[in-house]
Amino acid sequence: ILWTFSVYLESVAILPQLFMLTKTGEAEVITTHYLFALGAYRTLYLVNWIYRYFTEGYVDWIVWIAGTVQTGLYCDFFFIYFTKVLKGAKFELPQ
Repeated sequence: ILWTFSVYLESVAILPQLFMLTKTGEAEVITTHYLFALGAYRTLYLVNWIYRYFTEGYVDWIVWIAGTVQTGLYCDFFFIYFTKVLKGAKFELPQ
């Protein structure tokens, strides 16, 4: 039960940071790189589970659902990160 709770908690733990980004509308570059690294970690985590499904036939629905939720939460952030930060512009949300 505690492991399941921790997996679900990890999937939504980024919400306070994302809410702060939407409230302020901008973020420091180091913060955006940190958030991108967290999102990349979760995305690669999902790739690992997909790989395990095809090679071992192993499915853990708790991890799949939590990983999908967290990656979905990052999608909008990833779009802004790729279109602005990687081009050298400041991270600012569209208005």
